[in-house]
Amino acid sequence: MKKVEKQIKEYIKKNIRNIPDFPQPGIQFKDITPILKDPDALELTSWLLARPFEDKKIDLVVGLEARGFLFGTNLAMNLNAGFVPIRKPNKLPAETLSISYDLEYGMDSLEIHNDSISKGDKVVIHDDLIATGGSAVAAYELIKKLGGEVIGFSFIIGLKDLRGKNNLPTDIPIDILIEL
Repeated sequence: MKKVEKQIKEYIKKNIRNIPDFPQPGIQFKDITPILKDPDALELTSWLLARPFEDKKIDLVVGLEARGFLFGTNLAMNLNAGFVPIRKPNKLPAETLSISYDLEYGMDSLEIHNDSISKGDKVVIHDDLIATGGSAVAAYELIKKLGGEVIGFSFIIGLKDLRGKNNLPTDIPIDILIEL
């Protein structure tokens, strides 16, 4: 099975496009839209993302805006879990909890609905990519404040040079499909 997973990951990797100088000069943006366009890559990526959490009885998948929504909903469906979006400020209509965090190229904030997570909910945090880990740590803090239990972190891409996974809690599993 490991050989098959390796082949699948290579196939997925071929569907990741690099966009230089986006969203600003010096940033090498990793574009996953070719994965979304290819039905096989879409299905295989969704399948691989769910595998580490299949037996964990996950209640909710939290997806980070905006690209964490793209596979986060598939992940939730594959795990028979609900989906909760974490969004940029002023995008959620009900009462929210907010947190600020550092980006690799600035600062930002995230918000979650106050009533989206109940005490004891088992949660997986998903985003398409981990760079410095700032948004994932911010999501973790929001979930903890609402009483959720983070069971794992899920990413399609990890940027090795930025070492973002080193900023995540060490006692929680981190699943990264492809490290670049």
